Amino acid sequence: MKQSIAQTQLGFIENMTKSAALPRDETNKNQDLISGGFDVSNAVTLFNGDCLDLLSTMPAGCAELVVTSPPYNLGKEYEARTSVDVYLHSQKKVIEECVRILSPTGSICWQVGNYVDNGEIIPLDIILYPIFKKLGLHMRNRIIWHFGHGLHASRRFSGRYETILWFTKADKYYTFDIDEVRVAQKYPSKKHFKGPNRGQLSCNPKGKNPTDVWEIPNVKSNHIEKTLHPCQFPIGLIERLVLSMTKEGDLVFDPFMGAGTSACAAIIHDRRAAGAEIEAKYIETAKERIEQASLGTLRTRPMNKPVYEPNGNGAAKKLE
Repeated sequence: MKQSIAQTQLGFIENMTKSAALPRDETNKNQDLISGGFDVSNAVTLFNGDCLDLLSTMPAGCAELVVTSPPYNLGKEYEARTSVDVYLHSQKKVIEECVRILSPTGSICWQVGNYVDNGEIIPLDIILYPIFKKLGLHMRNRIIWHFGHGLHASRRFSGRYETILWFTKADKYYTFDIDEVRVAQKYPSKKHFKGPNRGQLSCNPKGKNPTDVWEIPNVKSNHIEKTLHPCQFPIGLIERLVLSMTKEGDLVFDPFMGAGTSACAAIIHDRRAAGAEIEAKYIETAKERIEQASLGTLRTRPMNKPVYEPNGNGAAKKLE
């Protein structure tokens, strides 16, 4: 795959991202790491306000990955519940700007669930898809994020998955490295039993492709990453996207930053981060978590940690 356009600033960015991961003076906490306004040289841009205001200050092609979980039009404290048409119009404006700032080799990952109206569900990925398609993007995967906890329904099956729509700007040449996110083989010792490769391992020694169905626990009350945000990403979910779709020094942008999970995943892996959040209390939470991520003290659930572990007695222990 072609290198990202952020490589044009690689010398400066590499030094910047490496220094961002080094221990820093606690008396100057956040001051040299997090900026409120955007500049391509920032390690982290965390804007307290409307994402469209931040996007208007960002140059075209500056981000290698846009990843977010937008409001679901459910009437949470950070959103006003509207009609579906109004919701789609507001999303369209943000998506258009995200496409503008996306590099030629970049990706957009839009993670959504369902909008519920009087007990009827409307899958947001289905009604958002045409917006991305009309903007000329190419869909690579509709990733299923499966988790074990959520609201219990009585008049329909309880929802236990959401989706990530992954689009690229380019048709052929886009940043993607599956080797960065391979998972353990189910049968690592399996060998070819016939033919010229008989006796040799039949699986990739680096691990297997994690497929498009991801079993990652969502962030509920007892989760190690839980903050005050009601709809929080698990860092492991974003790490898989950051590692496979960007390179060190690239910019990861989240228009709806929330508790800062996307920025944390970026900083942990020596990428730059930028995003907006309208709620001041979530900005403060994000600042604390980003600082901890830069110091290596942020508590996270490992990206590839299994949900269950065999106990040797024919049963499995839950590891969440």
